[in-house]
Amino acid sequence: MDTRLTTQDASFYFLEASSTPMHLGSLAILRTPEGGLDYEDLLTHVERRLSLVPRYRQRVREVALGLARPVWVDDRDFDITYHVRRSALPKPGSDEQLHDLVARLTSRPLDRSRPLWEMYLVEGLADDRVAIFTKSHSALVDGLRALEIGQVMFDDCEHPRQVPDELWMPAREPRESELVLGALAEMVARPAEGVATIRHLVGDVVGTASTVVGNAAALVRTAAATAPATPLNATISRNRRFATAKTSLEDYRTVRSKFHCSVNDVVLAVLTGAMRNWLLSRGEPVTAFSTVRAMVPIAVHVAGVEGDAEEDTDSVPRNFDRRASSLLIDLPVGEPNPVVRLSHIAHATEAHSRQNRTMTAQTLVRVSGTAPPTLHAVGLRLAAGLSQRMFNVMITNAPGPQAPLCLGGARLLETYPVSPLIRNQALSIGLTSYDGHVYYGLNGDRDAMSDVDVITGLLHEALDELLEACR
Repeated sequence: MDTRLTTQDASFYFLEASSTPMHLGSLAILRTPEGGLDYEDLLTHVERRLSLVPRYRQRVREVALGLARPVWVDDRDFDITYHVRRSALPKPGSDEQLHDLVARLTSRPLDRSRPLWEMYLVEGLADDRVAIFTKSHSALVDGLRALEIGQVMFDDCEHPRQVPDELWMPAREPRESELVLGALAEMVARPAEGVATIRHLVGDVVGTASTVVGNAAALVRTAAATAPATPLNATISRNRRFATAKTSLEDYRTVRSKFHCSVNDVVLAVLTGAMRNWLLSRGEPVTAFSTVRAMVPIAVHVAGVEGDAEEDTDSVPRNFDRRASSLLIDLPVGEPNPVVRLSHIAHATEAHSRQNRTMTAQTLVRVSGTAPPTLHAVGLRLAAGLSQRMFNVMITNAPGPQAPLCLGGARLLETYPVSPLIRNQALSIGLTSYDGHVYYGLNGDRDAMSDVDVITGLLHEALDELLEACR
C-alpha cells in the first residue's frame, strides 16, 4: 500500500537544489576480518537487513499537477546492486584519499527515480581496513519513525542479532488516476492539506518547513534576529570537502569533572577554541566580543516518562517519547581564555536545560540503537526550519554505543557523520561518540571552506588547552 509523504518529508524532498543535496551521510571504517569482507558479503548482509527498514525498497511517486504530496510506493524493479556499490582506493589508500572520495560522493544528488539511498564499499585502505559510506535522503529518514540503514547494519560483537530470511513481494503500484482521485478526496476532507500543497507549487518550501518544525520556532524569541557576519555564511556550490578528527572521550570526561559541566559543554568549548583560531588563521577580525552562532539540537524528555531514565539501564522508560529542541548559542570565539569560554557555554546550556528536561546520553543509546543517524536526521530538520540568517553553523552531537559493534566478522573502528549543507551554510559539523572516542565529521563547501582540514587540526589544540587547564 502506498503512503503519502508527511508534510515535512515532502518539504525536504522539494527543498533539494543542485547546490544543496539533502542526503545524510555516514562513514564507517572497519577492520577487515580474517576471511575478508568482499562486495558479495556486504550485498548479502544488506539484503537481509532491508526487512528492518522497508522504506529502503520504496521510491517517491509524485502526483500529477502537484495536487497532493508525493507518495511512497514499492519499487517493483528494485535492484540492490544499484544501491550497494563498490569502490576502491589505490593501495595503500590513505585517510586523505578516503575523505576526498567521500566529498565527491557527497556532492552527487541521489537518483529520484529509485529508492533514495546509496551505499559504497571502499576497498584498498591501508592497515587492513575497509570503509562503508552510506547516504540516505532526508525525506527517507525522519530520525524518529523511519530509521537509517546504518542503525540496523551493525550488531553487538558478542551477540549479533538474528534476522530471518524474508521473501519480499512488491505491492501493486497505483495508477495515475488513483493518485489523482485520492488527492482530490484528501483536499475535500482536509482543506489545510491543499493549502500546504499550493505553497509548494509557488515555491514556498522553506516557509512550509519552517511551519512544521514547530518546536524550533521558540528559538526566535531567545536569539537576535541575525547571526554575526562570518565566512561560514556564503553562497555555496554542489562540490564539497570533508575532513575528520578523532579524540578520546576520556579527555572530555576529565574536563567535565574538573569544571562541573557536561560533556556536551566541553565539546562546544573545544569547537569554540578551534573556530577562534581558524578565524585568526584567515586574518578575520576577532575582538573580545566576537561570537559564532551555532544551532545545536538538544534531545529532551517530554511528559509521560516514568522513572529516572539515567539509572534504568535495562529498558527504555514506559511511555517514552523522543523529541528534540534546539539551542541557538553564541560561541564566544573572542574570548582568549579556554576556561572562560567553557564557563560561558555551560551557563547558556544550563539555562536551556532548566526549560527542557534534557535526555541523558545513556537513554539515547538505548532508544535508538546506534543513535547517531537518528539524531543527526532530527538536527537537520530543526535547522531547516530556521532562517539561515539566524545561525552560522549547525552542530549535531549524537552519543553512540560504548561497546564495540560489528558487521558480520568486521569490527567497527571509527564512525563519522556527514551532515548536509543547507542554503548559505558553508560548513556543517557532526560528531558522535563510540567505543571510548569522539569522532568529528566536517562537511564544507569546496570553495568557501577550502581550509576545512585546518579546523580539524585545531580541534586537538583546543582540547589540549582545556586539559592543560585541568592540571
